[in-house]
Amino acid sequence: MFWLHHLAWFAAGLMLVNAMPHLVRGVTGRAFQTPSAKPPGKGLLSSMVHGPWGFASLLAAWWLVERVGDFDPRSAVDAGAFGLGMLMALAGLAWSFGRLHGGNAPTEWSGTP
Repeated sequence: MFWLHHLAWFAAGLMLVNAMPHLVRGVTGRAFQTPSAKPPGKGLLSSMVHGPWGFASLLAAWWLVERVGDFDPRSAVDAGAFGLGMLMALAGLAWSFGRLHGGNAPTEWSGTP
């Protein structure tokens, strides 16, 4: 398999995870931090921006999986590339937003698991 296909599927995993917080904030009507806000990564953008942004990320993830190469979810290498992209995005977003919201070093238990 051509290695660029795996890179595209890795990017699809990133895009899928990136779509989730944007779609949730768009649907719930709440502002959210983005790199394009001022100051970058800390400023808030409206939910009207996040809905379409999340949909665009979801569409990009679908396009990368569906149109680039011949993705086989039963292939460990293909699914691994996609899953690794998801895992990297999850870790990166958790770390980044954890710094802003105190999630990286919680000081007290909130009572929810």
